[in-house]
Amino acid sequence: MKRVTTTPTQRRVLLVAILASFVSFLDGTVVNVALPAIADELGGPGEAGLTLQQWVVDGYLVTLGALILAAGSLSDVHGRRQVLLVGLLGFAVASVLCAVAPTGAVLVGARLLQGVAGAMLVPSSLALIISTFEGQAQGRAIGAWTAWTGTAMIVGPFVGGGLVDLVSWRGVFWINVPVVAVTLYLLRAVPPSEATSGRRVDVPGAALAAVGLGATVYGLIEETWPLAGVGLVLLVAFVLYERRAPDPMLPMRLFAVRNFAWGNIATAAVYGALAFGGFVLTLFLQQVAGYSATAAGVAQLPITFAMLALSTRFGALAGRFGARWFMTIGPIVAGGGFLLMLTMDADASYLTQVLPGILVFGLGLAITVAPLTAAILGAVPPTDAGIASAVNNAVSRVAGLVVIAFAGVILGGVLDVDSFHRALVVTAALLVAGGLVSMVGIRDRPRETTPAG
Repeated sequence: MKRVTTTPTQRRVLLVAILASFVSFLDGTVVNVALPAIADELGGPGEAGLTLQQWVVDGYLVTLGALILAAGSLSDVHGRRQVLLVGLLGFAVASVLCAVAPTGAVLVGARLLQGVAGAMLVPSSLALIISTFEGQAQGRAIGAWTAWTGTAMIVGPFVGGGLVDLVSWRGVFWINVPVVAVTLYLLRAVPPSEATSGRRVDVPGAALAAVGLGATVYGLIEETWPLAGVGLVLLVAFVLYERRAPDPMLPMRLFAVRNFAWGNIATAAVYGALAFGGFVLTLFLQQVAGYSATAAGVAQLPITFAMLALSTRFGALAGRFGARWFMTIGPIVAGGGFLLMLTMDADASYLTQVLPGILVFGLGLAITVAPLTAAILGAVPPTDAGIASAVNNAVSRVAGLVVIAFAGVILGGVLDVDSFHRALVVTAALLVAGGLVSMVGIRDRPRETTPAG
C-alpha cells in the first residue's frame, strides 16, 4: 500500500483546523457542568434557574446552528483563512465577555455572540482541509478532524468540572482564550486562501434560519406557543426558499441521496438525545445527588474511554460489513444505557446506579458514531464532502438545541427524581428512534470481492 505523505504546510493546516473546531465543539459541552454554579450566582430558584440554564446552552447553539451553513458560504466568498481569523478573534472576545458577565442576561447575550463566532470556525476549518489536501490524504485529514472534534464534545464535562471546582464557573470560558491564542499564532504561517468566484452569501436563507430557530427556541423555553408556531412557519419558509435559491446555503439536492437524507434524520434523533441526556444527567448528579462538578465530570469519563478504545474499531468493521446494522444496534444499545439509569434515586450510588448505564451507553455510542459519519459522508461525491459535513454538523446542533428547549416541558419546571426519570425515558426513546430510522432507511453498498485466480 502506498504511504500517504504530507507537507509541513498541510500538517500545520490540519492542526489549525483541529484546534479551531476543537474549541467550538468543546464549548458546546464544557459548560454543562458549570450550569448549577451559574444558576446559583446569576439565576434564581426553581423555574427561573432552569430557564437560565437552558438559555446558557441554547443561546450558543441557536446562533451556531442557524449560521453554520451561511458561514460556509462566507468562507467561500471571502476566503477560508480570513473568515477563520475573524471567527477566532470573535470567539476570544465573546469568551471573555462570558467570563466577566455580571448578570444572566449579559451571559446569554455573550453566548449568542459566541455562537456567531463559533459558526465561522467549523465550516472554514473543514473547507481549509479540503482545499489543502487531495485524494487519500484528504480522507485521512477529514477523519482526524472528525475524531478530534468528537473527542472535544466527550471530554467537555470532565474539563468543565475540574475548572468549576478549582477556579470557578467563569474558568470554563477563560480556558478558550489560550487555545485561540495558540491557533492564531499557527494560523500566521498558513497561506492566504483565495475567494471562490461566482459564490455569494445566502442572506435571505440565513435570516430565515436565524429568526425561525430563535423564535422557535424562545417560544419553547418560555412556553410562548404562538411565537414557537411563528418560528416553525419561518423554518418551513426557509426550506421552501432554499429549494429555489440561486446559491443556497443548504443545497437540497443532497437530500435526494438516500443515505444522506436518512442518515441526517438518524443524526437528529441521536444527537438530540445526546445533548438532552447529557444536560439532564449532569444537572441531576450535581443538583439532586450532590456530586461536585468534578465528580459529575469524572462520572462520565467511561464514555470517553469507550469512544477512544472502540470507535475506530467499529468504524473499520462498518467499512467492511456496511454501516446499516451498526447504526441500528448502536443507538438502541445506547438507549438501553439510559434506561438502566432508571434505578437512580436521590443518592445516585455511582457503582450500582450510575456506572452500569454509563458503560452500556458508552458502548452504544462507540458502535454508532464512526459508522454514522462514514455513511453520511460516503453517500455524497468527494467534491461535496465539505458541505455534507457542514449540513450534518448543523443538523446535530439544531437537534440538540430544540430538544433542550423542551426541557422545561419534559421536566415540568423542576428537576427531581421523577422528572429525571421522565427525561431518561425521552432520551432512550430518541436513541431507539435513531436506530430504527437507520434500519429502515440506510442501505449498504455491495461489497467488492476479489476475483479468484
